[in-house]
Amino acid sequence: MIAAFCKRFSCAGAKYGSYFYRAMGESLSLQKVEYMFGIVGVPIIEVAMAAQAAGIKYVGMRNEQAACYAASAIGYLTGRPVVVIGGSSDRNQETAGAFQEFPQVEACRLYSKFSARPSSLEAIPSVIEKAVRTSMYGRPGACYVDIAGDMVNAKVDRIVSCCPPPPVSLADHGAVTEAISVLKAAKRPLVIIGKGAAHGRAEIALRKFVKMSGLPFLPTPMGKGVLPDDHPNCVAAARSRALLQADVVLLLGARLNWILHFGLPPRFDPDVKVIQVDLCAEEMGNNVRPAVALLGDINAIVTQLLECVHKDGWKYPSDTEWWSTLKDKIVANAKISKALALQSTLPMNYYTVFHHVSQLLPHDCIIVSEGANTMDIGRTMLNNYLPRHRLDAGTFGTMGVGLGFAIAAAAVERSRNKGRRIVCVEGDSAFGFSGMEVETMCRYNLPVVIIVVNNNGIYSGVDPETWKEMAKMGDLTAIAPPVTLLPEARYDKIMAALGGRGFLVRTVEELRSALQLSLSDWEKPSLLNILIDPSSDRKQQEFPWLTRSNL
Repeated sequence: MIAAFCKRFSCAGAKYGSYFYRAMGESLSLQKVEYMFGIVGVPIIEVAMAAQAAGIKYVGMRNEQAACYAASAIGYLTGRPVVVIGGSSDRNQETAGAFQEFPQVEACRLYSKFSARPSSLEAIPSVIEKAVRTSMYGRPGACYVDIAGDMVNAKVDRIVSCCPPPPVSLADHGAVTEAISVLKAAKRPLVIIGKGAAHGRAEIALRKFVKMSGLPFLPTPMGKGVLPDDHPNCVAAARSRALLQADVVLLLGARLNWILHFGLPPRFDPDVKVIQVDLCAEEMGNNVRPAVALLGDINAIVTQLLECVHKDGWKYPSDTEWWSTLKDKIVANAKISKALALQSTLPMNYYTVFHHVSQLLPHDCIIVSEGANTMDIGRTMLNNYLPRHRLDAGTFGTMGVGLGFAIAAAAVERSRNKGRRIVCVEGDSAFGFSGMEVETMCRYNLPVVIIVVNNNGIYSGVDPETWKEMAKMGDLTAIAPPVTLLPEARYDKIMAALGGRGFLVRTVEELRSALQLSLSDWEKPSLLNILIDPSSDRKQQEFPWLTRSNL
């Protein structure tokens, strides 16, 4: 399977009069595919080679899932989604029990925007063009192209042009005016900035809108950095209070799904009015009926809102009771986190680790994060200052995305040569899903800094002494808690064995020294294996939601 990323440019048509492999490579190149990620095997090896011959960068991964994660990350970072190319059995062997025979096209239709097998060799260029176009028009999403085995040795002659960029649509002017009226009438307004705003490149217009309107804003996890986390109007540190008490929410490219608690009580005011801005019509009204629905391009609509605010001259006052409430909660939460961060006991806790990591990370680094507590606590303590500089497990909470995301980000940064660091923050459980991708990093000399926050388990583990005592009691499969992993596993030695730098970290001094050294090394990847207290946990949560347990 090969996951192909596509880069936007204008281009003219091309004529194909070559064998399948060259035609496939040239078809992808014509659509401005810049990267491929995958694991090759017969007959896909030649497709990857043909792609390289056509100027496409091929990154060989260790796991097919990681290949798709990498492609999706590059799509997000650069604005073009994923096209997946897979091989299948010969067409004349269908239903006969061919090698790895499976209804791939039908299966992928459930999970992709477009899934097709070219009916003939001549159809390959047009199918590739449609897959690329479909992937980026409307709500972006992955597309799948299936190539039958008997197509690989024939010729094709076809002319196809590059697909045009997506059209930009504006919201109805009357609806925009109504949205401003609802905002002006609000006593406790809140702007929620979602991943859609980041994908829509809305940061410049949004920065002007927030400054001119004076509204408080809250980013979703993947919306962090669209506006800087240290922006004076950012109320992320008072998230629960802001969501619960807001009477009007301007929802910019975010879904009212589990991440935002479906927009429902007890996390939201039952009478909250939602102004929903989204590119996808089907998303409007999910879970909460919007007071105003603004359908179209996020950047274009924010610009429309900005123009209305500018013309009207309205600005939400900075001395309201609402602002006082939010600022008081921000200060109170900061005191709790700081007290945990400054604890000097060993092993360290999450807050101590992230406190010192945050002090050393450059403001322009791209932070990749996955895990349970590692991701949740890290999101609140590791600031993002630039758009599309945070990649995490996203809507599905998928573990295993981290190293693939980091490889993709490192590949993009290498091609751009902007000198930005890629820092991948992993829980030890999450690292295990795709840990062998450190070999990919070492093979391509990608200077990713991996930070494994190791608590010896999933959510929590046990210390080495407790593990030894349990082992004396009998078969660990019958005794060890299901959440436990091997205490103090040496993930750092895996990196070192493959040619990178590995650091075992137990203290604050070791953490700061290892991280500073890793950030200064542009030649090879590094891994910091930070051993923390296995019982370390998040600060007390007012609403436990996904972290609740009967244990």
